[in-house]
Amino acid sequence: MKLSNRRKHTLALSIAAALFASQSHVVVAAEKDSVERIEVTGSHIKRTDMEGPSPLTSLSAEDIANSGVTDLIGLFTKLPMAGQGTFSTQGNSSDNTSNGGSSVSLRGLGADSTLILVNGRRVSVSPFANNIDTAFVDINNIPLAAIKRVDILKDGASATYGSDAVAGVINIVLRDDVEGAEVSAKLGDTADGGGKEKNISLVWGNSTEKSSHTFALDYFEREEILYADRDYSKSANQAALRPNDPFATDFRSSSGFPGTIALADDSTIRMPDTFGNDVCAPEDIIGNLCGYDYAPVMTSVPATERASFIYLGKYEINDNLRGFAELNGQHSKTTIRGAGSPSFNELFMSGDNVNHPFADLPDHAFYQQDLTMRRRMLDIGNREKRVTSDYYRSIIGLQGEIEDWSWEIAYNYIKSTSTERGVNGFPNSRRTQEAIDSGLWNPFEPSSNLQESLDFIETTTTRIGKSTSKSFDGKISGSIMEMEHGDLGLAVGVEYREESISDNPDDQFLRGEVFGTEATQANGKRDNTSVFAELAIPVLDTLEVQVAVRHEDYSDFGTTTDPKVAFIWQPTDSLSLRGSYGTAFRAPSLHQIGLGNTDESPTLVDSVRCAAVGIDCDPKEYTAVLSGNDDLGPEESKSYNLGLIYEVADNLDFSIDYYDYDIENVITKDTQFKFSTLGNDPTVVERLPSSLAGDPGEVVRIFDQYENIGNITTSGLDIEANYGLDTDIGEFKFTYVVNYVLSYEDARPNADGSMRIDTQEGDFEQPEVRWTFNTSWVQGDWNASMAINYIGEFKQDAAVATEGMSDVDAWTTVDTTVNYIGIENTTLSLGATNLFNEEPPFAYHDFMGFVSGTHNSQGRFVYVKASYKF
Repeated sequence: MKLSNRRKHTLALSIAAALFASQSHVVVAAEKDSVERIEVTGSHIKRTDMEGPSPLTSLSAEDIANSGVTDLIGLFTKLPMAGQGTFSTQGNSSDNTSNGGSSVSLRGLGADSTLILVNGRRVSVSPFANNIDTAFVDINNIPLAAIKRVDILKDGASATYGSDAVAGVINIVLRDDVEGAEVSAKLGDTADGGGKEKNISLVWGNSTEKSSHTFALDYFEREEILYADRDYSKSANQAALRPNDPFATDFRSSSGFPGTIALADDSTIRMPDTFGNDVCAPEDIIGNLCGYDYAPVMTSVPATERASFIYLGKYEINDNLRGFAELNGQHSKTTIRGAGSPSFNELFMSGDNVNHPFADLPDHAFYQQDLTMRRRMLDIGNREKRVTSDYYRSIIGLQGEIEDWSWEIAYNYIKSTSTERGVNGFPNSRRTQEAIDSGLWNPFEPSSNLQESLDFIETTTTRIGKSTSKSFDGKISGSIMEMEHGDLGLAVGVEYREESISDNPDDQFLRGEVFGTEATQANGKRDNTSVFAELAIPVLDTLEVQVAVRHEDYSDFGTTTDPKVAFIWQPTDSLSLRGSYGTAFRAPSLHQIGLGNTDESPTLVDSVRCAAVGIDCDPKEYTAVLSGNDDLGPEESKSYNLGLIYEVADNLDFSIDYYDYDIENVITKDTQFKFSTLGNDPTVVERLPSSLAGDPGEVVRIFDQYENIGNITTSGLDIEANYGLDTDIGEFKFTYVVNYVLSYEDARPNADGSMRIDTQEGDFEQPEVRWTFNTSWVQGDWNASMAINYIGEFKQDAAVATEGMSDVDAWTTVDTTVNYIGIENTTLSLGATNLFNEEPPFAYHDFMGFVSGTHNSQGRFVYVKASYKF
């Protein structure tokens, strides 16, 4: 593999930093020997320590508290192994399809390729997919107060857990050992306005000789942050915000208020509305258009309110039989704001309309002409969506022992419902046109309109989603036989699961009567049966080999079988070598199979018409109708990992792991590819007739669907070094974690059948380096921690990149917290994330001036927290 000089230099620095940390910093190793055998994430066979063949990172409740984050997505976005495709509630606009949801994408392979577990079991996906098709588990459903630890398995694990475990697994382990009660309250605010947070939690529990119970209640509230609250995003006119930057763009909308007037039979002949009493403000006139700065009124981070409860209980029926139950519920509300709905030539006014703006100007070229318009529907206010979600998860089961074998069976039921209501600023296009035709509403003189006309135009939209999962699983594990070097361990199991999703907008959406917002429709269901087995083979005293296989039978696309082989070899007490190889798969999501016709507006080139008559050769927006595909097959992958763990001393260790993923038959859409290759097929591209010889005609719409057409390969290094130091002024611990992407290639087909590289390492949202450096200190009743978080530079979006344009800069932020425990049963904390209020690096691709999927606009967030145990 050939590396550029710059990449070699960066890699050398990263490895040098890790080795430096390993030589001068140490972590106090935790005791690993325990009589009790536990099940470790990545294996169904219980073992006596956490170190297994697969690379695993575990974050304790203390680690999470010291990070200062207030929800799981805040934690996961700081992980060096998280990548493109991780998304939070940030940037959820009125056009987003997963408002209020958050999920993580390991290795940048997509949120739908990262399996999320709670206590080792699956969680149902959100009923509202992200970006129309990405099925994801909404991690907002789990409050931090209920978490014991988070395990992150960093290799493919479909042989153990099935579908979606392509990039890895995140297992959220809940607290089940609370004695007494703990109450905590947290208040925080940002330095630049908006985003104030409140969090109150109560956790209590008790254990008897035969039972244990843990309860958790949590309430979380966050105020919204508008783009107007940040200097770098307060206007969509980035050229005005950055007057000395020749590449900065004016992103203001061409749909203004009162708008732009155009001829109905040729909308390119147009002028800003400067006639009558209500006119376009001079500062909003952009060429021959009336523009609009939508940024100030749009949501950057939505207002959120969540109330959650969790219960975990166990009851010992006899010495070898226990019953257990888990209950989890959450009610959440999210409010999203956007600018007034834009119309782009959807509305018309006849030449003889009573409100025609040129009725008294016989010398004007638009006199008695049929008109169309681009206008922003500010008459009825800015858009506001309110999303209400309810989540329920229940598990009931039995576990026990038969001689030296452990077994468990359980039934799992999960239901998630969401209702999205457009409560303000949404016009019904049919009624709006009727109001124009009848003269009830005058679009060109909005101040003259009565409330009656506005009430007639405005509507309330509704979108209802539901996701359910029902499953039964059973497994048994134990020792088959005593071998020379230890027990030959075996685990076998079976799982049956039924899933369904529905995402249905109201009839207005289905009839195409609501403009200015996105809506999807998807319905589907499936069931699958899986059987799995795993062996832990003690080949030598120092060598263990893991062999696993899983067979799955799906009702809607067939079967798949995935094996995995892994090993851990400890040639000395201080050195361990590990590796794994396996295949994995991701079943097509129910959204990708069952999506109904959904309109998109991609920017494309009509290469067919361009080649035929030299027209439409430049990129422009087209209407694409996207739908699901019943014939989709699973994405299939192969991955391997090789690594070493070296314990230099009792208080020093470091690890280096190399990973490599190869994913085929990636489910995606490539509308430009379909447009170019099938542009003359009337079933794919609908065109208007043309009198020009050889002209295929202007495009009306393009029909597209999801297909198995892509390939993704990626490789890289995970490096971690830990060091601990005892001094007269306290105990220090240092941890350095880096992810370095050696290669990343997302390949798509060309028209001639060859493959092109659509995205590679270092491209937009694909930084090659991410790292964190954590320091903690303990002295008496005081302890403190500090974390430095680094996201490397990457290229600007290829759609806007120009010669001479700088890359998106690297971003470094610092988080810190100080705790005092000198008051009995009480912990007082003061902390800050992004302590130095570092602005996100500037990006040219969109109006907000930063990459909301990689960086964030929260800025400095300072908080105080108090906890009391009784």
